[in-house]
Amino acid sequence: MERTYIMIKPDGVQRGLVGEIIKRFEQKGFKLVAMKITMPSKEHMETHYEDLKTKKFFPGLIAYMTSGPVCAMVWEGKGACLEGRKMLGATMPSDSAMGTIRGDYCIEVGRNICHGSDSVESANKEIAHWFPEGVCEWESCEASWIYE
Repeated sequence: MERTYIMIKPDGVQRGLVGEIIKRFEQKGFKLVAMKITMPSKEHMETHYEDLKTKKFFPGLIAYMTSGPVCAMVWEGKGACLEGRKMLGATMPSDSAMGTIRGDYCIEVGRNICHGSDSVESANKEIAHWFPEGVCEWESCEASWIYE
């Protein structure tokens, strides 16, 4: 099964949306294999977003992402990366359909509630970065009701 990294950003945590976002991933049928609430350091976030370091908005992004706790999660399931991104909606909330997390809860791109891995390769890198201790390996009793 594929794994993806999903992070609820400081605005999502502060607005009390952690439970709602977890609920959506669980209802979809994905399995939670790692989760923690953490206050990432500036260095940790700079490594996470290293591909954006040349962008003008980078300093503001790092300041925002270290302004409060985040909820770091690893979800497992068939097509978890692509499906997770669909569930989040477009990066720009105004381009996100209603029914997506960003379409339902966001207005501005600088406060778009979640980060989701854009590929399996990115997910593996992000999971290793956020969960160096590894993830929980377990079997869900729901698996036979979700997958053929």
